[in-house]
Amino acid sequence: MASEVKIEASWKELLTNEFGKDYFIALSDTLKKDKKEGKIIYPPGPLIFNAFNFTPFPQVKVVILGQDPYHGPGQAHGLSFSVPPGIAPPPSLQNIYKEIHQDLGISMNMQNGTLEPWAKQGVLLLNASLTVLSASPMSHSQIGWHIFTDTVIQLLSQHKNNLVFMLWGKFAQSKASLIDGSKHLILKAAHPSPFSAYNGFMGCKHFSTCNTYLAQHGLQPINWAIV
Repeated sequence: MASEVKIEASWKELLTNEFGKDYFIALSDTLKKDKKEGKIIYPPGPLIFNAFNFTPFPQVKVVILGQDPYHGPGQAHGLSFSVPPGIAPPPSLQNIYKEIHQDLGISMNMQNGTLEPWAKQGVLLLNASLTVLSASPMSHSQIGWHIFTDTVIQLLSQHKNNLVFMLWGKFAQSKASLIDGSKHLILKAAHPSPFSAYNGFMGCKHFSTCNTYLAQHGLQPINWAIV
């Protein structure tokens, strides 16, 4: 089973045992069945593990946890909160940009929703579910992805030091129990969705706090600018 999974080498070595477990085989079978039945799955197959391919395990410095991939055409490309080039930033991402501008004084390109520059600097843009059915939010949240991504979070916590975890909203914050807070920085705020952003996300200053923490531990801060 592991040989079938196309994922960056350092992650493949770390996660190879997961790919042979019953839950992951069942997960894979569900995806194959949905595809055979003509259901549209986002993101496209080659992009499912995009977050890992952009940010190899040794390079991870920050984890931004999302819940579910975007379920509209052309939006999901395997990085939480991010959309491919040419797609306008969705509302939650617009609020993230506004907070970065407010926090750091950086001018953000509100027409560019691609967060690949962050991923290349060590920001793991991880969704708890790595796939979703078209027009059906949370449709793959019960097929085994949460077991897989919980394991990813635990392995990061165990094997690395001085990571910054940004947990926005109640769902993401529920993952704090998987993280050793004595060796990592856990930042919590409301979700950047328009429904909750002004209840604690706007003004959270997570981005400056993150960079201060990284610098204090001898790590290169993240350039959050999107141009």
